[in-house]
Amino acid sequence: MAKELEIIGVMSELGAGTRGASLGLDALQVASLKYDRSFFQRHPEKKVATLNHRLYKEVQEPYAKRLDAIAEMYRRIETTISSSLKKGKFPMVISGDHSNAGGTIAGIKRAYPKKRLGVVWVDAHADLHSPYTSPSGNVHGMPLATALHEDNTVCQNNQPEEETIWHWNEMKGSNKRVLPKDLVFIGVRSTEVPEQEIMKRYNIPNITVEESKKLGADKTVEKAYSHLKDCDIIYVSFDVDSMDPSVSEGTGTPVPGGFSEMEVRNILLGLLRDERVCCFEMVEINPLLDLKGNSMAEAAFRIFKPLYESLENQ
Repeated sequence: MAKELEIIGVMSELGAGTRGASLGLDALQVASLKYDRSFFQRHPEKKVATLNHRLYKEVQEPYAKRLDAIAEMYRRIETTISSSLKKGKFPMVISGDHSNAGGTIAGIKRAYPKKRLGVVWVDAHADLHSPYTSPSGNVHGMPLATALHEDNTVCQNNQPEEETIWHWNEMKGSNKRVLPKDLVFIGVRSTEVPEQEIMKRYNIPNITVEESKKLGADKTVEKAYSHLKDCDIIYVSFDVDSMDPSVSEGTGTPVPGGFSEMEVRNILLGLLRDERVCCFEMVEINPLLDLKGNSMAEAAFRIFKPLYESLENQ
C-alpha cells in the first residue's frame, strides 16, 4: 500500500548564524518551475507558523541564542509532526535551520512513545553541542543533544544563564528520545572537541564521505542500518551541507570534502526504502548565500522529487 505523504514546511531560521534559511522552501518552489512546474500544486505543503520576527530583537541568551523562541518552535513542530503521524501520514519536512529537527524528533516520540527510534543524520556537522559547550551559541548546532538528553557538562566551556537552562531542560524533555546507540552519522566532517568527546564516549558511528565513496550507496545504507537493526522506527535528517560546496555554497555552513548530488541522492533513496522510516527532513537551503543563482535549491529539488516519488510508490 502506497504511503500517504505530507509535505510540512518549517521555515524557522532562529537557530542559524546567518540569515536566509527561512527562504529555503520558496527557493525550492522556484526550482520546481524548472523541472516539474506543477509539483507543489499536486503536493501542497502544510506550513508551521514561525517566530522569525524575534530575529529583530537583541540576543539575550549568548550561549543559546533565541532559545526561548526556539523552545516555542519545538512545541509547534512537535504538535504538527505528531498529528501527521497519528493520522497515518508520512511527514516530508522541509526546514529552515537544523535546530528544527529537535522538534521533529520530539513529535515522532510523542506519536510513538513506546517505539525505539533510530536516527540517520546525513550532515557535515554532528550538532551535538549544548549551551554548556557551544562556541557560537547558535542552536542549529544543538538539536541532537536535546534528542539524546545530553548536556555534556564534562566538556563545559560556558556558564549559561538560569533562563537558558530552564528552556534547554524544557526542550530536552523528561528523558532520552533517542538512545546514543541508535544514532548514525553519514558524512560528518566538521566537529569540535565537545562533540568528538560525545561521539567517542558513546561510540556513535560516522560513515565518512571517503568511506561511503569506497563502499557505494547500497553498502553505506547497509552499514548504517546494521547499527539500527533493533530500532522499530527511523527518522532520516538531511542537511544540504553534507554535499560538497562545489555543488553549491547556498547553505549556512558549507564544508569542503562532501558528497556529490548523485551520491547523496542515491544514499537517501536507499535509506528511505526501509519500511521502518517514518519521517524525512531536509534542512539549511539558503538562497541568500548561493553564489550560483538558485543552484542549491535546484540540486535539492532534484534530490527531493525522486525521494517523494519513491516513497509514494512503495
